[in-house]
Amino acid sequence: MMDKGKFVSGIVRLLLWGLVYFSSGAARADTEYYRHVVFDNSLTSDVYFYSAGTSNGPSFLEQINWRLPVETKTFLTPPNALRLQWQSQPGGAWEAELRVVNFRNRFPEFSGRNLYFWCFAPQQIAAADLPSLVLSNSREGLQVAEFPASFTDPLPLGKVVADIPAGRWVQVRIPLSEFHTASIYEFRPQYLQNIIFRQERADGVRHILIVDEFRIDDDPSVEVDSTLPPPENVQGFGYDRHVEVRWNPLNSRSLGRYVIYRSLEGQPFEAIGMQLPGINRYSDFLGTSGVTATYKVAASDNRYRQSALSAAASASTREFNDDELLTMLQEACFRYYWEGADPSSGMTRENIPGDDRIVATGASGFGIAALVVGVERGFITRAEGIARLVKVVGFLEHARRYHGVWSHYMNGATGETMPVF
Repeated sequence: MMDKGKFVSGIVRLLLWGLVYFSSGAARADTEYYRHVVFDNSLTSDVYFYSAGTSNGPSFLEQINWRLPVETKTFLTPPNALRLQWQSQPGGAWEAELRVVNFRNRFPEFSGRNLYFWCFAPQQIAAADLPSLVLSNSREGLQVAEFPASFTDPLPLGKVVADIPAGRWVQVRIPLSEFHTASIYEFRPQYLQNIIFRQERADGVRHILIVDEFRIDDDPSVEVDSTLPPPENVQGFGYDRHVEVRWNPLNSRSLGRYVIYRSLEGQPFEAIGMQLPGINRYSDFLGTSGVTATYKVAASDNRYRQSALSAAASASTREFNDDELLTMLQEACFRYYWEGADPSSGMTRENIPGDDRIVATGASGFGIAALVVGVERGFITRAEGIARLVKVVGFLEHARRYHGVWSHYMNGATGETMPVF
């Protein structure tokens, strides 16, 4: 018969994998971020789930189970990038498709006039040997044009990009006005769903191009060239299988991301991940107990320029008993509701990431219950819990009602109904 303690520990660890992830990174990613970013990193280290690759005839495209491989050694923002390896031959063709990640109720419009991405070539690639690029409003790439889906003519990258030098990251900037519809419907870049690399000149040579940080944005504003300071008060907290790194927030409009570095057993520090502005901690899953790691954090601005590294902080993982595991899980659950709540109303957002305007009465019921637990377990003070509850009640007092009943979805800033369905 299975030992009860081991069974409980296993269940708690399984739940924690999901909950700590949502409470640490994705849970605080806001709508504005996803109005610009098409790709920053892959959650998996082998293939990128939101991709597709095909080749035919004598042409070649590296792919794993019809998806694009992830590059874990060379990247612009840690911990990875995407790797395009191709060979264009006469009589053949290939396509590599990068899909936009869609979240339920995510504000759909991209905002910006230009497409940006970064390239790194181990060996120089002449502009004429670069692939062409197609943009599509369809999640099926080039295959359909059912309203409002449309796609563009192939744009040879060699017309807008110079030679890619060897061993150096280069940022590509393409005005979206360069893309022209090839569909029966007008192409609208704000509804972009796919970026597709295609075979262009059949030079018969094997090429590798590592790509990272795809985004839609405007030209950066002219600003004083000042360096961000490193984050302060970096601390490490060891848990059963992971370490949580925390630091003081930086209040700067030029802050683009935090970059986390780790050293194991005295080895050199290596970049292992990034975190979005507004989230001042990072969960590093080491996978086992009894491991000591040291961390430093840097601030990176909107132009990807990094600050100096912070002071170091160390922590060790250790075996937790069942009570400690349950406390860890409860705190992770509590954080989701406490930190992911709408700042204006205190209500719980419908989904994160999603549309930051939408709060839900049902989810807010769970959020209020979490306040009670948070106070009881000491995750927040009684005064903090009461202040949040007062904010929620104050919002509901003025929110729109129908015969005394609140709608399920509301605008957290105005209290007006959000007619999702």
